[in-house]
Amino acid sequence: MRHADDRAYARSGVHIEEADRIKKTIARQSQATRKSRGIGFGSFGSAYRFEGYSEPVLVSSCDGVGTKLRVAALLNRNEVPGIDIVNHCVNDILCLGATPLFFLDYIAMGRLVPEQVEQIVGGMTHACQAVGCALIGGETAEMPGFYADASYDVVGFVVGAVERHNLIDGQRIAPGDIVLGLPSSGLHTNGYSLVRRVFDIDNDPQPLRSYYPELGRTLGEELLQAHRCYFEDLKDILHLIKGLAHITGGSFAGNISRSLPETVAARIHADRWAPPAIFRLIQEKGNIAQEEMYRVFNMGIGMVVVCGTEEAEDVVRRLPEARTIGEIITARRERVILE
Repeated sequence: MRHADDRAYARSGVHIEEADRIKKTIARQSQATRKSRGIGFGSFGSAYRFEGYSEPVLVSSCDGVGTKLRVAALLNRNEVPGIDIVNHCVNDILCLGATPLFFLDYIAMGRLVPEQVEQIVGGMTHACQAVGCALIGGETAEMPGFYADASYDVVGFVVGAVERHNLIDGQRIAPGDIVLGLPSSGLHTNGYSLVRRVFDIDNDPQPLRSYYPELGRTLGEELLQAHRCYFEDLKDILHLIKGLAHITGGSFAGNISRSLPETVAARIHADRWAPPAIFRLIQEKGNIAQEEMYRVFNMGIGMVVVCGTEEAEDVVRRLPEARTIGEIITARRERVILE
């Protein structure tokens, strides 16, 4: 008589018991972010007690880390994508003036590696605590045959809120307003597919461990700077701001235009700031045209702020690192003019 195979799923590459252990670890790690607002964890849905607003508008965002994950996995710095995904999502809803309430994640791997998952969630927990956001749930998927064993994907979902009268929709932006730029912490989470090709990282990861004097660190250390979060910098001065643009995929043209009404355009002066050395290194190593660099990368500006003239002076006084990088003009065929 044949015995039923009670380990068939494990032999196909999915390990249910290990997944259950990882979920318990995630619940323990994220506990500090939930406090009294997150109600329950690990059920079919995650609950959150919503309070403190009179006329709230909920603002949500979903995004992924992209192929920066490849660099993090090669160097076993998996906490960085955890920080990246929270900060990226929080920055997105900040552009509408929203305060983050809660965050959920999706982590998919070819083979669940508890240490990797703990590092990723540890980074998320750290980033959520920094902005007072509750990590209330998510999904961990083991997908053998779809992802290579050494690779994984990380996606994040954030929900925030803003009082309706404080919503930043860009509609008050007018010709004569000032465009300010806040520095990025390197590449953030964009352009890594091009960087991997330029340095041939997929075929030989050794350049990641090479020291570059112009960077003052190894290439890997530079590429794994965490995506900067601008919430703490801007939350107390949102009333001075008419528009915000998070400079991610699509760089200046693709993101600033999203925050502008149809009646205006933004003129950006590229000579108003000096891009960090990593961008010069990528451009020279890859023989990349200047226009392409500004189309792909943030070039050292991670968040763009639009204010009236008087308000801009106040913002710069409170944020000395802010640089005046342009101005708002009457609408043109091109919504963003880079000079």
